[in-house]
Amino acid sequence: MFRPAGSPESKLPTRRGALLRRSVEIHGADRCFFIGRWYRIEMLVSGQERRLTLPADKGPRARMRKIMLDAAMGLMQSGLIPSVSDVAEAAQVSRATAYRYFPTQAALIQAAVDEALGPILAWTSDSGDPEERVTELVKFAYPRMENYEATLKAALRLALDQWARRHAGIVGEAPMVRGHRIGLLHSAVQPLKGKLTPEGFERLTQGMSLIFGTEAFVVLKDIWGLDRKRAEGVALWTCHALIQAAIAGESRERHPAAAAPARKNSVRSRSTLAAKRSRGKAK
Repeated sequence: MFRPAGSPESKLPTRRGALLRRSVEIHGADRCFFIGRWYRIEMLVSGQERRLTLPADKGPRARMRKIMLDAAMGLMQSGLIPSVSDVAEAAQVSRATAYRYFPTQAALIQAAVDEALGPILAWTSDSGDPEERVTELVKFAYPRMENYEATLKAALRLALDQWARRHAGIVGEAPMVRGHRIGLLHSAVQPLKGKLTPEGFERLTQGMSLIFGTEAFVVLKDIWGLDRKRAEGVALWTCHALIQAAIAGESRERHPAAAAPARKNSVRSRSTLAAKRSRGKAK
């Protein structure tokens, strides 16, 4: 139901009334209307920044948020790190509206990253084999990460810029929250949780995090010049090697007596090899 700005609704001694009176000052009473339901959808409330684990917004608010996220991701895919004002202009909405949805640039970029990762964040596996689970995760995630590589790298650039500002003592907005890979990798190697010590389990996931994420793309694709398939192969080889090393290390810690002969044989083999090399040089 439409109500003119001069109605009793606009005279309420509340924030709502104040906003309406301000609209009258800017636009004139003949152009200022208020839609009660729309205001309730648009108003900023505590806990506005939704996480993926919460139910998705529905209705006009969800559509408006999607419009702005699409605009943000379009700018990020073109190589930019957009501000909230940039997205407002690209989405053709007011800056006030954009800031109601995304109070800071960090909140905006984080939401765009969540949108880009999309189904990766909801990944699950029915396998009980940690190596098989990791293979499923990497093969599932890497193609989508490549599709949104520019968006993910724009988020990385913002995180590095925020770090540089904090390091220089420049007070800025709250830093962007990162770390989706932690939960994903924990889930991938979940079958090992009862077989490794807590420290060993964390060390394994920390090691795998080096080759799963945007930084891995920077190293494998930008520095080494690998295409996505070859980068994926290196990531899988590394993950499998880390899992096998973690299991072997746990076995040695739990059964040191059984591991001792193997270590002695290894030392003896290295000594024999060194002696052969020495004799070869003498000849």
